[in-house]
Amino acid sequence: MTSSSSKLRSMTFLVLAEVAALSLWFVSSATLPGMMAEVTMSAGQQAALSSAVQLGFVFGAFISAFLGIADRFDPRRVLALCACIAAAANLGLAFVSPASLVAVLLRLVTGVMLAGVYPVGMKIAAGWGLKDRGLLVAILVGALTFGSSLPHLATLMGGADWRVAVYSTSIAAFVGGAFVLGAGLGPHHARSPSFSASSITLAWTDKRIRRAYGGYLGHMWELYAMWAWLPVAAAASFAVSLDTQDANRLASLTAFLSIALGALACIWAGRSADRIGKANVAILAMAGSLVAGLATAASFGGPWWLTVIFFILWGITVIPDSAQFSALVADAAPPQLAGSLMTFQTALGFLLTFVTVQLTPVLAEYVGWQVTLAVMTAGPALGIIATWPLRERAMQ
Repeated sequence: MTSSSSKLRSMTFLVLAEVAALSLWFVSSATLPGMMAEVTMSAGQQAALSSAVQLGFVFGAFISAFLGIADRFDPRRVLALCACIAAAANLGLAFVSPASLVAVLLRLVTGVMLAGVYPVGMKIAAGWGLKDRGLLVAILVGALTFGSSLPHLATLMGGADWRVAVYSTSIAAFVGGAFVLGAGLGPHHARSPSFSASSITLAWTDKRIRRAYGGYLGHMWELYAMWAWLPVAAAASFAVSLDTQDANRLASLTAFLSIALGALACIWAGRSADRIGKANVAILAMAGSLVAGLATAASFGGPWWLTVIFFILWGITVIPDSAQFSALVADAAPPQLAGSLMTFQTALGFLLTFVTVQLTPVLAEYVGWQVTLAVMTAGPALGIIATWPLRERAMQ
């Protein structure tokens, strides 16, 4: 088998695995209206179901980064095992009360295991190229994005029974764990013979890595708070002019389209990044996200069709920069340490999202969703500032 065909085959299996496994992420967010129709849940319980995944991911990613798991072991086997355990934990949601502590713990375990799926997948993708690394990592982030949208589609198809989304995403993740075993490791894959905690210090001592981390944190301030609470915020806006049932269904459809179309934007961003510079593309995406987020906030409670359009535009622009920050780290890092440094990057980012996802509904309760949506756009504004010097470097 030629190198190009091996690359295509491996990336295909990897993308399918990522789409399937990452469908687990927003199961609780997508099914929340159905859960609340069945049991009474406080605002804190609702937030805990979503933020538990973020917290679990942070814990798993820190452990993975400091132990160098992605760089010391076969990443395909790591990804497959983690996807299957995450699927089992997700399946458990169907058999417990959504308002119980057990449900939160199951979401926590799901997040821990997903730390062995997304960053590890980036390690595999980065090993298949140098000149087209921006595109390869972008394809993987596109897979994550599309996978994240699937629970909303499953919820729409399942109707009133929220457990249909739980069953379907769990089965998909099990299958995805098997798919990744069909992928190969690329010619630029490097394995670290031993663990060295000092490798993580490059996140502070290397200016390129530090600035890429800074831009990524600005991006993450906005991303998961927007994704996690989009259905709730959209439903609140639509309810001004529609009845509750129609508002909820339109909100689910808006969330699916907003997140899924962002996956296509990742592909465009990846192709452009390898031509005009990864940092340049990241800055353009953050500028678009800033404008779209402010427009969504301004339209809140207005004509529902206008808010749908702005939410979709926001979803398209909120994600394309993510892959480029990871690719910038992979470019600057020694190949044998790229997996750990990308994992550490995602760990810091998701630690921030734990805070933003948890605080978003609290802030909305006090100042309303319109102001809360506008606050989210502070992230891309700060991200542009952090990334700007890398743009000058990329253009030299």
